[in-house]
Amino acid sequence: MEEVVLACNMSVFNRDQRERYEHLAERIFTSPGSIRELADGYAFELADDPSLLVAVAEWITLERLCCPFLSFELSLAPNDDATLSLRGPSGVKEFLRAEFRALGTSQAL
Repeated sequence: MEEVVLACNMSVFNRDQRERYEHLAERIFTSPGSIRELADGYAFELADDPSLLVAVAEWITLERLCCPFLSFELSLAPNDDATLSLRGPSGVKEFLRAEFRALGTSQAL
């Protein structure tokens, strides 16, 4: 079985992509609602804002380039906020905690 390396490869981005990625991550993760710990990651409650959902979709397309080991799930329920789940292999929660600390999220994981 091949071991999965949990490392973010930011070199996949050109300068414009990197700036856009950072802007989107700040918008999405600096003021989420509740954060739930999952067995294999975290779930972030997001405001019911159509423009935020578009930002999430764009962020996911970029995040998949630098962190291909992550799995993403965007859940939308009627009359409810959206939930973005980030999941991955063993060790991913520790990786995500470090990444979000570096981002300076308003809520600690």
